Amino acid sequence: MAPSVTESYPTPPHQLREPPSKAIFPDGIKTSGQHPPLYDQLRPYSDFPKEITGPTVWKTEDYINNPERWTHPFNEDEIAELSEAAEKFVADGTPLTGISKVSRIFFIDNSTILMILKDNFPLPNMSSFLESMRRELLNGKGFILFNGFPVEEWGNHKCAVAYMGLGTYLGYFVSQNGRGHVLGHVKDVGDDSSQTHKVRIYRTNARQYFHADDSDIVGLLCIACALEGGESDIVSVHHVYNVLQRERPDVIKTLTEPNWYFDRKGETSDGEEEWIRQAVLYLETGDNPRVCLKYDPYFIKSLSRFSDAGLIPALSPIQQEAAQVLEDTCKRLALHMILEVGDIQFLSNEHVLHARTEYKDHAPPEPRRHLMRLWLATPESEGGWKLPFYDSAERKRGGIQVNEQRPVAPLDAE
Repeated sequence: MAPSVTESYPTPPHQLREPPSKAIFPDGIKTSGQHPPLYDQLRPYSDFPKEITGPTVWKTEDYINNPERWTHPFNEDEIAELSEAAEKFVADGTPLTGISKVSRIFFIDNSTILMILKDNFPLPNMSSFLESMRRELLNGKGFILFNGFPVEEWGNHKCAVAYMGLGTYLGYFVSQNGRGHVLGHVKDVGDDSSQTHKVRIYRTNARQYFHADDSDIVGLLCIACALEGGESDIVSVHHVYNVLQRERPDVIKTLTEPNWYFDRKGETSDGEEEWIRQAVLYLETGDNPRVCLKYDPYFIKSLSRFSDAGLIPALSPIQQEAAQVLEDTCKRLALHMILEVGDIQFLSNEHVLHARTEYKDHAPPEPRRHLMRLWLATPESEGGWKLPFYDSAERKRGGIQVNEQRPVAPLDAE
C-alpha cells in the first residue's frame, strides 16, 4: 500500500539525499531520526479538548487486580512457531538487521513506494493475534505484558531473533542511538548518571522518570532481573491530561507551547542543531485529532551548557513547575508492575508514559539486570497516529539517526 499522505507534506530535508543503500540498510529503509515539528501545524491550547474519552483513558484500578486484562502468557504453540521462524531465519544467514515482515525497496520521487512483499519471519498462526495487539497498542489502552518467553532455554541470539521478528508485526524497528542500535540493551554499564548532558540514563541504574521514547511503540524483553528495584510504572497520558485539566489547566497550557528545548546529547548529523525546540503535548493533524505527547525530563534538564552560553533560553520557573507537576501526577496515577525473566512489555509512546525505579544489581558473577529494547515505528499509511512532523508518513519515522550510520543489533550492551 503506498503512503496516502505523503503529498500533503513538503519534502523533508533528510529526504533530499540519495535513497538508502541496501548495502548499509539491509531492509532498504533508513531511520528518519529526530526533527523539529512543523510549527505551522501546531495547535494552540484553545483547540485542545477539555476532556478526553475513550479506551486510551484508563485508571490504575481498572487493571491492578485484573492482570488477565493486560497480560498474555505465551502458549506452547506460539513458542513453537516463534522457535521455528527464528531457527529458519538463522539458517538462512540473513543479518539480524535485515529481519522484516515486509520489504519495501523501490523509490520514486524521493518517496518509498511499496512494490514487493517479502516475509522473512513468517508467523502465520500468530499474525492475526499480533495485529489485534498492534491495534490495542495504538488505539486502545496502549500496553501489554507477554509472559513465558524462554530466555534461559534459547540464549541471547535466538531470543534476539525471535523478539525482533515478533516486533516486526507491531512496527518497523528504528535506531535508538547515534551508534545505530536497533536492538538496544537497558543495562548498567557504569556510566555516570549525573553527566546528563552526554549520558543516556538507560545505561545506568538511576531512576528513570516518566517519559516517552522517540518511537511509536517501545518493547522491553527481560533477560535478567536486578537484586532489588528496577520496577516499572506506566500511566495513561490521557488520564493524566484529564486530571490536570481539572486541577491545573495552566500546566496543560504550558505543555502545549512549542518553547521547550530538548537536548540531542551529541547524537546529531552534520549541520544539525544540538537541540530541538518543540512542545510536550500535541494534537494530531487532520480531522478529530487526538492528544499525543513527546517528553523525557532528562532531555530538558541537561541543556545548561547551551543556555549558559546564551544560545537558547533556560527552563523558565513556569516550565520547571509544569515538569514537576506532570511527574508528581504521573506517580500518583501510575500502574506498577514487575518484569520477570521472560516477560515482554510493549507500550505506546503516543499515549502512555513509563518510568523505572532505581535499582541495585547482583554481585558478580550473577548477571546484571538486562532488558533487550525495541523502538518500533508505525507510519500513518499503516494506521499510525498523524503527527505534525515532517516524517509522519515515513515507515521508519522517529528514532535517532546520525549521518549514514548503519543499523546494528548487538546481542549485549556495548
